[in-house]
Amino acid sequence: MLSLGKKEVLIVYRKHLRFLLLVITSALIFWGCQSTNVGPPGPQERPLTWAEMDLVQRKAHMRREVLPAAAGLFKDWRPERFANIDCSLCHGPGVKKGNFNMPAAHLPRLSGALLLGPEFEKHPETTRLKLNRLVPMMADALGVKSFSIVTRRGFGCYSCHLGPSGPLFGN
Repeated sequence: MLSLGKKEVLIVYRKHLRFLLLVITSALIFWGCQSTNVGPPGPQERPLTWAEMDLVQRKAHMRREVLPAAAGLFKDWRPERFANIDCSLCHGPGVKKGNFNMPAAHLPRLSGALLLGPEFEKHPETTRLKLNRLVPMMADALGVKSFSIVTRRGFGCYSCHLGPSGPLFGN
């Protein structure tokens, strides 16, 4: 029988630990990139993901799923301010010309600070509402994962808002 000393056991343990961490990290990254099928049926009759939809299908999905969800949230929160909501709430005045690009320049720029400290300090209620309810709701409606600080992927604040010097996190 092979007998290993403490030093050899520690070396084997570290190798296994590194491998395990690599596997876990890879799984998290893969899981964080998965899209859910939320759109109309595609060629094989399975619902399409957001990335698979064409512009016409995306617009229909936004009108049918995303806009009503966002409108309901904002109307419940501040009914007097958000009585009439349309695509320009998020996409800005460019929608009249067919520009639906995100993030949108008309929305307030975010600080880029870790955990949105300045935003929580200045607008705690708004920041909490968007982080706790709007971001998960929109991620779900689009069939994508919410933003992960670990993988720096997914739908989050910077999917709609620009950072201090422009788009952040791959947007």
